[in-house]
Order: sequence, then C-alpha cells, then structure tokens
Amino acid sequence: MANNSKEKFKSRIGGQALIEGVMMRGIETSAMALRLPTGEIETETWPIKNGKNPPWYRKCPFVRGPFNFVTSLVDGYRCLSKSADRAMDFEDDQPQTKFEIWLDEHIGEKLMPIITAIGVVVGVALAVVLFMWLPALVSSLIGKVITLNSVAKTIIEGAIKIVIFIIYMALTALLKDIRRTYEYHGAEHKTIACYEAEEELTVENVKKHCRFHPRCGTSFIILTLIVSIIITSVLQIPWNNIVLRMVIKLLLIPVYVGITYEVIRLAGKYTNPVTRIISAPGLWLQRITTREPDDSEIEVAIAALKPCIPEDMADDKW
Repeated sequence: MANNSKEKFKSRIGGQALIEGVMMRGIETSAMALRLPTGEIETETWPIKNGKNPPWYRKCPFVRGPFNFVTSLVDGYRCLSKSADRAMDFEDDQPQTKFEIWLDEHIGEKLMPIITAIGVVVGVALAVVLFMWLPALVSSLIGKVITLNSVAKTIIEGAIKIVIFIIYMALTALLKDIRRTYEYHGAEHKTIACYEAEEELTVENVKKHCRFHPRCGTSFIILTLIVSIIITSVLQIPWNNIVLRMVIKLLLIPVYVGITYEVIRLAGKYTNPVTRIISAPGLWLQRITTREPDDSEIEVAIAALKPCIPEDMADDKW
C-alpha cells in the first residue's frame, strides 16, 4: 500500500471533496475545481479574509476550534452547493416532468432555497435522533435490564454512536454518486501528500501516495465522538431525563470541538507513537470514506491545490 513516508513537511492546506470536484483551503487563498460534463476543469479562487493574520479568537487554543470548525462548515457547504448547482446546470436540457414544470411555474427561483432549508432541518433532526436520542435511549434501556453505573452507560451510549456513524458511512459508500465523491476525497489526500513530499504535482507522482491523511474531516468526527464520551463520563451528566441530557450535551459541543481541534493539530504537526495512536481511528475509518481516484479526479485535485500554494513556503509550515 502507498504511504506518506516521503513527507518532508506538514502543510496547513486542507480540503474537501465535492460533487465532481475538490475544494482546497490554503493560507491566504481558497480554490474550488470542478470537472464539468464537457470534460473541462472549471476553477474558482477567492481570498481568505485575514488569512495570515486571523483575529485572536481564531488563534487562541481551545477557543479557535469551534470558530474554525464553523468557518470550514460554511465554506464547505457553500462549495458543495455550488458544485451541485453546476451539475444541475447541465441537466437543464433534459425533458422536464409535469411535476417539475408545475414547480417551476408556481415556485420558480424560490425552489432551491426552500429545498435547501428543508434539507438542513431534516438533516439536523435526523442527526439529533440518530446520534443523541437513539443511543441514549438504547443505553438507558440496557441499564434497566443490566445494572450499570453512569460511566458504563455513557460508554455504551458512545459506542452505539460510533457504530451508527460507521454503518451510515458504509451504507452511503454503496451509492454510486457518493462513492465517486469518496474517490475525490482520496484524490484530495493524495495530492496534499504529494505536495508535502515536495514532489512535482503531476498525476503520476500523486498516484504513488497514500489516500489516508491524519488531518481529515473523517478523523475529526470520530475523534469528537471519542472526546465526547470521555468528557460526558467525567461530568456524570444525569440519566434520569434523556431530553435534559441531550440539551446539556448539545451545549457542550463547542467544548468537544475545541478539544478535538487541538488534538487534530497535534496529530497533524507531529509524528510519534502518541500521535499515531490518536490518528489510528480516523485513518481506519478513511478506508470507508476514501477510494482510490482515477487520473481525471487527480487532475481536478491538482487544479484545486495549485492556487492555494503560497509564494513563501515558510507561510505553510506549522
């Protein structure tokens, strides 16, 4: 299996897979590259506000995590929406169904914002049910059958969350479109690994590198779940009211994210036995959330990365 043993430095550039594309976030510039149905690669770049000089709350340890996480979510969602819109632009020539014609006539341009809003609400509700209410309920029911203390029930609850998350990711990987997005995810990682090895960004060079990377969103999510289990166990959040327990845990999300962000930074900055252990769960899960990309997908990832490389390489070192 390919590996990143040729790594010569650790870059601060990160990315995200899109629909038929890749987004990269650099130090001062972000870029998005999409493979259009025509075969062309469309690239868009934009400056990062206060890139090298972020405000204090984006530099302060444990405080910066939630702010940078939200920024990444907003940027990622915006780029994902754009990639979806571009894909739909090329489907406009297809014959519309009667229902689609009715929607155009009665709702028109308001349709997409409405669909997006509904999707966000349903997505958040589903996440709360699957990753908060259901694990807490199952753990509570087990506690009624078997005598368990609060810590044991919390660990079971956390384990159920992780299992649900892994099953969810594995099932989505069966979908053709999602599987292709996972290939772009692999292309993103391999391209950054090639850049960190200080090799020329060519398809052949990128192909030699590993598709797993410690500073990945997948790693961030699984580590956040693990951190939440530890903190919830220490705080001994009461089990007598599941709704109250959910509210307290929702309020604690910035704490989970703040700690996980610092842990991920350490794993990205250093390579030693401790950081290898920290990175292991996320790297294992990337076997599901990444796939080996083809040459055309690697070309897109390279196109997204190149505009983000700073002129002064010293700016891109931890």
